[in-house]
Amino acid sequence: MASKVDLVIRGGNVVDGTGAQPMAADVAIAGGRIAAIGKIAASGAEEIDAKGLLVTPGFVDIHTHYDGQAIWDTHMAPSAWHGVTTAVMGNCGVGFAPCKPEDREKLVELMEGVEDIPGAVMHEGLQWEWESFSEYLDALERRQRDIDVCALLPHAAVRVYVMGERAIKLEPANQGDIAVMRRITAEAVAAGAFGVSTSRTTSHKSLTGEYTPTLRALEAELTGLAQGLGDAGAGFLEVVSEWTQPDPESEFAMLRRVVEASGRNAVFTLAQRNNGPESWPDLLRYADDAIRAGTSIRPVIAPRAIGLLLGLEGSQNPFSGTRSYCTIAKLSIADRVQRMRDPEFRRQLLADDPKEFSTFPLFHRMSYDQMFRFGHPPNYTPKREDAISAIAGREGHTPQEVAYDIMLENEGHGFIYAPIVNYGRFDLSISETQLADRNTIMGLGDGGAHVGFILDAGFQTWLLNYWGKERRRFDIGELVRRLTSDPAGAAGLGDRGVLAVGKKADVNLIDYDRIGYDAPHVAYDLPAGGRRLLQRAHGYVATIVSGQVTYRNGEATGALPGRLVRGQPTP
Repeated sequence: MASKVDLVIRGGNVVDGTGAQPMAADVAIAGGRIAAIGKIAASGAEEIDAKGLLVTPGFVDIHTHYDGQAIWDTHMAPSAWHGVTTAVMGNCGVGFAPCKPEDREKLVELMEGVEDIPGAVMHEGLQWEWESFSEYLDALERRQRDIDVCALLPHAAVRVYVMGERAIKLEPANQGDIAVMRRITAEAVAAGAFGVSTSRTTSHKSLTGEYTPTLRALEAELTGLAQGLGDAGAGFLEVVSEWTQPDPESEFAMLRRVVEASGRNAVFTLAQRNNGPESWPDLLRYADDAIRAGTSIRPVIAPRAIGLLLGLEGSQNPFSGTRSYCTIAKLSIADRVQRMRDPEFRRQLLADDPKEFSTFPLFHRMSYDQMFRFGHPPNYTPKREDAISAIAGREGHTPQEVAYDIMLENEGHGFIYAPIVNYGRFDLSISETQLADRNTIMGLGDGGAHVGFILDAGFQTWLLNYWGKERRRFDIGELVRRLTSDPAGAAGLGDRGVLAVGKKADVNLIDYDRIGYDAPHVAYDLPAGGRRLLQRAHGYVATIVSGQVTYRNGEATGALPGRLVRGQPTP
């Protein structure tokens, strides 16, 4: 090693991402790569004193939706604030390429409905420099960012591109359609896509209420997509499903046949729906059976409940669909609070039908038995007796009245927390069981999406804080592995995720005693003045991407070493 390198991190506790326990060591970085680990004699052009800090690989997030934000923004907040240095986007079958000019509005409406990114934001932020997926990747490559991004090919965009209105009408693809989709998939992977994603859930609807075009895609169509991956010799299949067509076992068996026909790997979203049957233990078993037989189909899970944040500052609240609320929805928060405090307005709104004008695809999954005052500091583990319905019963009010009053707290800045996934038992035992499974991948934070009613992009910080520091359920070596080498390996990112000589120099320096998060807040910093929920983290002393310090104590340094990462097809 040369006597002088770019950066030396001195005296930290290195947690290398393999699952091993911390070890005291220096880390030397040169040319954007790890040059040495151990006792470093060389001096650095820059040196960081890491005494008392954890030194980990940068975190890899396998499930995000920065497809639009990566075009119009240089900073991938909030994920970058939570130690993420590489994000895989294009999940759930939605995205912006390939796209013919006449279909742009369709994809915007779908993204607005499925991922709650306002249409006005996308219309202003997207420059539509592309038609093909390869051209979309080129557009991404022309921009610098604070983290690296990888892209999946979205099935919905492909289907609309090939089938037009027939895709929107959920018509089956014919053999000619499938052949074209297979070719597009292979070409996208050859250009650098990391795989293809699809959705089979009725919760994914466009703004106009139409189901995602991929909802009823038949096995032959999915097989064609997967075979496109096989043709290219790279990439994985990402699947979201309700596992009800006709039942979990049959749906998984179909997915297994699709994956086996391609010779590639797959990941799928796994969660317990509070208002549905508990099929997740069966799906864990089916995945394990497939993996033991040599077919990698891994579940992607959340480390806590996935919950809605409902309030006047967000894009949804329990009364968003009422006739009365629609008349004030565009007023400022202060003006809305004033109107809602009027007794006659309150009486009328509470008498309105909350479904009358609702465009919220998750409305049917909301229940006052599973809604809670979020509070300050935020409470992600509320008890059954904290539910709005329970409060109403004790106080002699209706749940609607209690919810109404909570929203007006703190001058309209109060939130209602409505966990819709993994909280059917009113605790985190389901997430704990899923995290303990050897096959699961930690993810589902959805960074870049659901900007007005879900904020889970800080799952990395939550995992370390709650399951590591507070509960001590998993040791730090295992938690870091779940955030680094495990998702990196699943995505096909072999050059990162561990601290080892020659690997990419993506690094976090963490004060574990201080690791945690602030209360969510609303920022109006999207294109067209769009709003989004954000949540800051603390305890990240520094984040490094390709050897450059991008954040110090949560503040951006101005360095933008992040790039598009292209997959590497087999020759």
